[in-house]
Amino acid sequence: MKSSRADSVRSLVTLIAILGTLAVNTLSNLYPPNGLNIGEIANTRFQNLLVLPANYAFAIWGVIYLGLIGLGVYQVLMSHNGRLRRMEYWLAIACVAQIAWVLLFQAEQFWASVIAIVGILLPLIVVYVRLRTIDNRNWFARMQRVSRLERWLVDIPISVYLAWICVATIVNVASALDSSGWNGGGFSPTVWAIVMLIIGAILAANAVLQQQDTAFAIVFVWAYVAIAVRHFDQRPVAIVAGILAIGLAGLALRNTRTGRPQLGSRR
Repeated sequence: MKSSRADSVRSLVTLIAILGTLAVNTLSNLYPPNGLNIGEIANTRFQNLLVLPANYAFAIWGVIYLGLIGLGVYQVLMSHNGRLRRMEYWLAIACVAQIAWVLLFQAEQFWASVIAIVGILLPLIVVYVRLRTIDNRNWFARMQRVSRLERWLVDIPISVYLAWICVATIVNVASALDSSGWNGGGFSPTVWAIVMLIIGAILAANAVLQQQDTAFAIVFVWAYVAIAVRHFDQRPVAIVAGILAIGLAGLALRNTRTGRPQLGSRR
């Protein structure tokens, strides 16, 4: 089947958006407009924020961008793939929002950056759902299977990206509240941190139980271990983060060993 012009344009736009996001993120960290890159802002303005992971956790962006580049190239080569067509321009929109987030956060416009990160989160949710939805009205579509290569180059990069953006959204909202001087509404920062950790763990556990998505849970394990490491002196937060990380790791391992194949996938 030959690619239509619309499919080719969509694929190229998505790849350009991915590369543009990588370029902006790299340049903004090498040559930050206000003298501080994103990590330095987080470590100076929000060093005591109890949901902020240790610095090493942000190395996951290397994995995310590597996966997105692989996805971008694959969907250009396979632009006729009907399943990939379901992404439409949503991933490109998420990339544009990512660029906006980088610029806004570095400008210390933290509430505006919350809007931008929601602009990343929502399109990624759309992509995630569409890639995992089979048209039950079409018998042939139900019988289609996703190759192992496509799972590694498409599904897993989207899962990792979405999971980290979920973590980042929690941190970003907490940062914006902290920058506004919010006092916690009568609850201590420790209580709020634990509540947010539990909410995130529920999301990750649901991804494993409902979607058999091990990659999504592993990202949360990575983040929660880094939170426990950074805030080891805050024992309640560190203990809860550690317990949740162990629980999610166990759930992911169980799914890897005994989980049934995903709908529309091939073992």
